[in-house]
Amino acid sequence: MDVGITSRLERISTGGRYLVVPMDHGITLGPVKGLVDLETTVDAITRGGADAVLTQKGVARRVHPKKNGKGFIVHLNGSTVIGPESNDKRITGSVEEALRAGADAVSFHMNVGSEYEPDQITQLGELTEKAHRFGVPVLAMNYARGRDTDPHDAENLAHAVRLAEELGADVVKTAYSGNPDTFDRVCEATRLPVVIAGGSRGTDRQTIEMVRGAMDAGAAGVSMGRSIFQHDDPESITRAVSSVIHRDEDAETALHEAGLELEA
Repeated sequence: MDVGITSRLERISTGGRYLVVPMDHGITLGPVKGLVDLETTVDAITRGGADAVLTQKGVARRVHPKKNGKGFIVHLNGSTVIGPESNDKRITGSVEEALRAGADAVSFHMNVGSEYEPDQITQLGELTEKAHRFGVPVLAMNYARGRDTDPHDAENLAHAVRLAEELGADVVKTAYSGNPDTFDRVCEATRLPVVIAGGSRGTDRQTIEMVRGAMDAGAAGVSMGRSIFQHDDPESITRAVSSVIHRDEDAETALHEAGLELEA
């Protein structure tokens, strides 16, 4: 692997494990809770133990002063929930723009199984070639999403993560299949580090138990957005997630040490 890619991967991870907090949702959902005062949220989650934050290019100037020396990833496609088709992610930037914005890596969202899959395959393949020319790692966010596609089926997710590797990505994010036994199949499908998405917010215990299950199945960490940045105490929930990923704690210990309630 290119030394530039290796060194930049080290800036967005710790010991090969990843706690990335994506906050590119402003383009998708608008100015929702946790993203209005982006600076305060970035400061809290990086103090809590996040390895990197992820946003669109336009808010980079708001991220850098508050990220406490942690990594920064620029996302390069997007869509909105009020548009005609949220699965139709359009290019929003380039590798050069990401580098000018101070990025350590770039990311790209792909909906495997959707009618937009063919174009997104081409775009991800082109992106990895361009990014690697500059020594920049690519985080592929590969989901199983389509009209007749089960988004949590392990075989669909295994195909999605393998597709990311085949197209040249360096890290792949996908949905959690629901339990360690089935997610083991997903992690075995690729040699890339696999990180899970957080999905919709649940209880703190559900969030941490999901992270624990994914790690037990062989995941390399999480790329978790709303469950962290929309939390009433984003620093504490980040600290709990970090304890599982970086210290291999069980869910109860992680919640207790972070000062969070051990609700069912």
